[in-house]
Amino acid sequence: MDELLADLSRKIKDGTYPSGSQLPSGRKLADEFDVSKSTISRAVALLREHGVLVGRPGRGVFVAESDRR
Repeated sequence: MDELLADLSRKIKDGTYPSGSQLPSGRKLADEFDVSKSTISRAVALLREHGVLVGRPGRGVFVAESDRR
């Protein structure tokens, strides 16, 4: 889980997932990182708690605008 969080954070910082962009679906992220969808869900929840990601009901999960991080 720590490695996944580090990888996701790195991809956000390096612009792979830029500020304001929508993250790929949980299934796509699970395939990309070779982990279960539930592991992705836990990682996304932690990053949301830390203000790195924001959920938009009915739309998905987005990278927080840079002024919110």
